[in-house]
Amino acid sequence: MPYVIADDLPDAPAGQRFRALLERPGILRLPGAHLGIAALLAKKAGFEALYMSGAAMSATMGLPDLGMITVDDVAWHIRQVARASALPVLVDGDTGYGEALNVMHMVRAFEEAGAGAVHLEDQLLPKKCGHLNDKKLADARDMAAKVAAARKARRHLYLIARTDAAASEGIDGAVARARLYLEAGADAIFPEALTNAEMFREFAARMPGVKLLANMTEFGRTPFFTAEEFEAMGYGMVIWPVSHLRVAAKSMEELYAAIARDGGTHKQVDRMQTRAELYQTIDYSAYEALDSTLVATRVPEAMPQR
Repeated sequence: MPYVIADDLPDAPAGQRFRALLERPGILRLPGAHLGIAALLAKKAGFEALYMSGAAMSATMGLPDLGMITVDDVAWHIRQVARASALPVLVDGDTGYGEALNVMHMVRAFEEAGAGAVHLEDQLLPKKCGHLNDKKLADARDMAAKVAAARKARRHLYLIARTDAAASEGIDGAVARARLYLEAGADAIFPEALTNAEMFREFAARMPGVKLLANMTEFGRTPFFTAEEFEAMGYGMVIWPVSHLRVAAKSMEELYAAIARDGGTHKQVDRMQTRAELYQTIDYSAYEALDSTLVATRVPEAMPQR
């Protein structure tokens, strides 16, 4: 039955369900899914938790990932993903949208929208993607204050502190910051933009017993590693933050080029999800069944011939 209306919503808060997944053996795999349709497709593939990237949300809005989107923008995306999939979601909280009070507002807003976890980063605005150059780091004590504020505001939200310090302060600096953030109340640590397996292993070795998040983004500073390889290096979570958007955007680009070139979509139909497949994905018939006044839809089996 569809989660949006029916009475089969999860009983436990999303934060508790996210934490329970992390307590199981093995690495938690979190594919990017910042739209309801993406969340449904990821769930269909068997994933039990999802990731929502600030870069993906920004790009969907036609904006760069420079900290320009708002708490309300992100909460709108969280609500549709949580409603569509009922899965616990880890959300990119950027720099917290301000200082301590802003961070507390963000935590409450995200939790109320249905998020299971959030990560905060120790950059200054305008922030950058963690795999770009010349990132400006916040003072570690200021970041720790944000973490403490988030901890105070949360009810069940799982709190991950991200540090971008490895690029400018090396592993020593990143480890020192991570320990400070843990003392401030973080549940886990996200060391961003590590550039080789040795760095991943060293960071994990110096954070014994700490849950760590790895970022497997394409076209960045991190080589390709599989989830199993990250797990072997000591990581408990891995995200593929923008992969779904990259694939979708490339397909849209090719579609529009084909319409301009061919005068229509007739050469692209074999690349499309059919109407029947889409309706199955969004559980169209189950929604109809909730309202006895609706006549069951019969999906056309094929396009008519000319």
